[in-house]
Formats: sequence, C-alpha cells, structure tokens
Amino acid sequence: MANNQFVTFKIDDNLLGINILNVREINKVLDATPVQHSPNYVWGLVNLRGQTVTVFDLGIRLGLEQRILNIDSHNIILKKDSVGFLVDNIGDVIEIEEERIEPPPANIEGIQSKYIEGIAKLDNELLIILSADKIIEHN
Repeated sequence: MANNQFVTFKIDDNLLGINILNVREINKVLDATPVQHSPNYVWGLVNLRGQTVTVFDLGIRLGLEQRILNIDSHNIILKKDSVGFLVDNIGDVIEIEEERIEPPPANIEGIQSKYIEGIAKLDNELLIILSADKIIEHN
C-alpha cells in the first residue's frame, strides 16, 4: 500500500494539493516584476536568492479568478523549471493512500480538468490533486 504526501492549499474555497516531491519551498509572497506580453496567468518574476523564478497566478491558470493578495497568500516554489504558484493560503502536508485517490470528474468548481490528476475524499472536504507538470506546460 503506497502512500503519497501532498502539500495542500486553497484557491477561493477549493482545497487543492500537489505532490510534495514537486515542491522545493514555500514562501510568503515576494515582490514580483511584471512581465510584458506574457500570458495573463504569469503573475511576475521574483528573485529568490539570486535565482529568477516565474510565478503563476494559479487561480487564473486553472480557469478561476485572479488572486487578491492578502496576509495568507504564499508562493509554492517547484523543484524544476524555476516556477512558483501564487495561492491564497497554505494548508497542511497530508498523506493519502494511493487507493483513496480517484480519477478526476469532467469538471470541478470551474477548474479545468486537464490540470487535475485525481481527487481524494477527506473527512469533511474534497481534495483536488493537481499535476504540477501539466500546469507549467506551455499550451
């Protein structure tokens, strides 16, 4: 029985997660430089200890509304491709048995299904598991 660990976070009222193996670090929102002529989901470039990281507004990328920064907003920095995701707030790291992860339905709360790897029913909510690789693909 294999277990997977997921970093959980919220966008609007959606509980989302990505595999912890994809995550390098989580930071408070850093100052970003806007990028002209970039897709609308590119929030900006941040300097992370000398490395330039492209931060996506994950809400826009998933087909939801633009993020409004607040005290709970964070960036999830991925291990590859120098990409980060702007999210509303960070939750816990949770462990889920692989058997409990179900295939994604056609559409959930307006989130584009092409970015969803699966769903898991928790005690009182639904965790939408995202594919970091599909989100950062250029399409």
